[in-house]
Amino acid sequence: MKLLTNREELLARIRAQMHEKRFNHTLGVAQSARNLAVRYGADPDKAELAGLLHDYCKCWPVEKMFEILVRHDMPTELLEGEKELWHAFAGAIVIQTDLGVTDTDILQAVRYHTTGRAGMSLLEKVVCVADYIEPNRIFPGVDEIRALAEKNLDQALALALGGTIQFLIEKQKTVYPLTLIAYNDLVSRKGREGGF
Repeated sequence: MKLLTNREELLARIRAQMHEKRFNHTLGVAQSARNLAVRYGADPDKAELAGLLHDYCKCWPVEKMFEILVRHDMPTELLEGEKELWHAFAGAIVIQTDLGVTDTDILQAVRYHTTGRAGMSLLEKVVCVADYIEPNRIFPGVDEIRALAEKNLDQALALALGGTIQFLIEKQKTVYPLTLIAYNDLVSRKGREGGF
């Protein structure tokens, strides 16, 4: 299928995949991603599109996501880990097959917006941070991450990932390895490069 170029048609397709609260979150992420892209020099159009598509599968039944992930040989630790992560990996597959998105930058930004990874691209960082700080988000520490995002994207991302790791540990949930790797990568870069 060819990528939908009509914005209203694309928004209608996205809206049909989710409930109203998730759609409002999606719009917030898209705008926040565009703003961060302008601030830090990423492509604003790609950032906005990745933000619009980042939760495309979030409201799908886990069984449907599981089938997609198995069919595409996703790693065992993902399949056996927290189901909350599945939508990002399934989403990257579905937006390519169903919506015709072929831009690797956008696909990677969608795929890693929940876990992060080592060596994240600027666009991946932008979308990941935008997902944390969009205006509808309310959780302890979000204002600090928002403030940091205005000054230093890597520092904001490290704080966000660190908070996620701490939250998961407190809830005695597994921490997906890529999240630890992403956090360690950001912190070690800080050390090697003399700060954020």
